Amino acid sequence: MKRDRRAALNDAARWAMREDDAVLREPPPQAAADVQAMLDDRALFDAMAQLPRLSDGDVRAMRTRRRQAIGTGSALALVAMLGIGGWQAGWFGMPAPQPVHYETARGEMLDIRLADGSSVHLNGATSLDVLLARDRRSVTMQRGEAYFDIAHLPARPFAVRAQGSVTQVLGTAFDLDIARGGVRLAVYRGTVRFGGDRGGNGDVVVPAGWRSRFADGRAQAPTRFDAAQKDWRNGWIDVDAMPLGDLVDTLNRRGGPLVAPPPASLAALPISGRFRLDSSQDLLDAMGVAYGFRTVRAGATLRLVPTDADVKASPR
Repeated sequence: MKRDRRAALNDAARWAMREDDAVLREPPPQAAADVQAMLDDRALFDAMAQLPRLSDGDVRAMRTRRRQAIGTGSALALVAMLGIGGWQAGWFGMPAPQPVHYETARGEMLDIRLADGSSVHLNGATSLDVLLARDRRSVTMQRGEAYFDIAHLPARPFAVRAQGSVTQVLGTAFDLDIARGGVRLAVYRGTVRFGGDRGGNGDVVVPAGWRSRFADGRAQAPTRFDAAQKDWRNGWIDVDAMPLGDLVDTLNRRGGPLVAPPPASLAALPISGRFRLDSSQDLLDAMGVAYGFRTVRAGATLRLVPTDADVKASPR
């Protein structure tokens, strides 16, 4: 009985593939309509789009030339393996997509072009995972900073999770920075929803030219910034009451001499302004004059010392 069923499916697949003129003159086998419908089902070929090595052009070409690309033997094998019932039950689905990990070392930057048309620019010392599924797109950030330029695909919303926060978008450009004091968001194009990973009333809507910070389970009220100015991708940083400890982490992503975590008396100092990132020591030297500390080099490491420590250490 199973052999008769296999033979019937093989005959139907051969007819649906129309291997030669003789087949066209034959009456359609009993299962021909089902096999033809399976081969014409776009979902079978859409599933292939999840494979990372296939470009959109590859998938379109496969749809256009599906009979030539699949080949008779493959079609028969597909029918024999799944059967019409298997196709109707959706057994042909591709394996669930797996996240792809990206990571940069300190002083390294990385540009990523995703298969959905989005792009991600990683700052130094950054780690994240990207998952592109048929109905959703998501990123999980473990550390660092990244600039996202997201393709507008309403049927596949995009979300970035970082340290308990969630940034939800459709098509926009924004920057996320995981800092000691919380997750910092700056929106450059479009609008995003920013808040906790459990949702709730703590979410805020952040439009272009505004930024927010997520800390203690809540997103703070957005504040304005100039989104047209150059940012860390071009060697600049624009901060508004950023704790000195967070600023040190930002500088350390750039490479150069490693800056040790500042002492508690300095770590919470709020720093505001727009600064070049060419030289960590030059920048910290200039800040120290205004904020009451100096930089001391110890080998390849810079340390920040409160200037009042010098007074205490001097003989009376």
